[in-house]
Amino acid sequence: MVKIELFEVDHVRVHWILSRSLAVKHNLAHSYCLPRSISDLQQVGDSNTSIEIFSPILSKALDYGPMKGSETLRSNISRCYSTESSIHLPIDNILTTPGASLANFLVLFALLGADDHVIVQYPTYQQLYSIPTSIGVDVSLWKSKKSDDWKLDLDELRRLIRSNTKMIIINNPQNPTGAIISKQTLEGIVRIAREHSITVFSDEVYRPLFHSISPTDPEFPPSILSMGYENTIATSSLSKAYSLAGLRIGWIASHNSEIIDVCVNARSYALITASQVDEYLASFILSPPRALGLIEMNCTLAQRNLSLVQSFIDENSSVCEWVKPVGGPLGFIRFTRSGKPVDDLELCTRLLERRGVLLVPGRKCFGDGVNFSGYVRLGFGGDTNELEAGLKALQGFLQNDYANVPLLTGYD
Repeated sequence: MVKIELFEVDHVRVHWILSRSLAVKHNLAHSYCLPRSISDLQQVGDSNTSIEIFSPILSKALDYGPMKGSETLRSNISRCYSTESSIHLPIDNILTTPGASLANFLVLFALLGADDHVIVQYPTYQQLYSIPTSIGVDVSLWKSKKSDDWKLDLDELRRLIRSNTKMIIINNPQNPTGAIISKQTLEGIVRIAREHSITVFSDEVYRPLFHSISPTDPEFPPSILSMGYENTIATSSLSKAYSLAGLRIGWIASHNSEIIDVCVNARSYALITASQVDEYLASFILSPPRALGLIEMNCTLAQRNLSLVQSFIDENSSVCEWVKPVGGPLGFIRFTRSGKPVDDLELCTRLLERRGVLLVPGRKCFGDGVNFSGYVRLGFGGDTNELEAGLKALQGFLQNDYANVPLLTGYD
């Protein structure tokens, strides 16, 4: 029997709440941009406001469809990568999936085995290290630190490599910190991977939502697929940066066709193809200039909301701090009292019980207790008015209840 760790983020958001019969008034635990409807997006980037998008799919016979996914959708996905790279990504090197989570699962399940070793950027989305561990892979965590703005140390990467290292796994932009891996660091990762014939797998589900760095900045991070190394893999979806978590479409892309073929085979054991209805709507959303217009809208929203959170942190700098996020609609805030970290799980529990504010406790959902004591993940990609209300409720808690939250002893 495969032993798989409890997926803590979803456990907190679902079972943890239901088991306590607690009402969430202010959800600041989400990690996506403001959800949009298809009607909302009909007019984005299109002057033809009367466009009817559903007619073609209503008359289509719904067979299984192409094995790798809709050709139109894969063409639009390929175009998203080609805007930042002269290296063409053929549509046959793209495989659609129901969401990025399954895309990640397929990559890890299809390419790794019990004799392999992987190096995983940390902190990151739990799936990226728990799935390899569950199938017997030896996992080394490539740890970044807040004191260094969550940057990755390439010398440390070299020290972690073993003779059986099969894959380097990164997440760019990063969940839960909103930090990015700069272009220079990405080039270093690829250079090291190429020296050792190691595959680089990048979860890019928050691309291209870079709200605090310009594309003209020399350190602006391109997709891993633009780095000129065949053994690279990128996954993404419409869930986060594109506001459509309910439209279950993600993808796997690689310049190595053999990697895609292995993932197609693995996917065949779990499902045959993705929903043609979802793929059709995804094709519509990712068509230019609609995709660009949606990202521009979400970057503007993230910038506006980020300023609200930054103001909150500045006003409460005696008890909380963060490294300001650069990409993605989320950040990692550390709460302390008298210089000592508070119990983040107890903080989140009391916040929910007394103020209806839902945050994600970092020590429980992202760490081993030492690295992330006092940390919470906060999502700021939603409605601005709702964010303001949530921050106001959090401010009230800090003024009236925070002094009673226990400290964590034995942690820095």
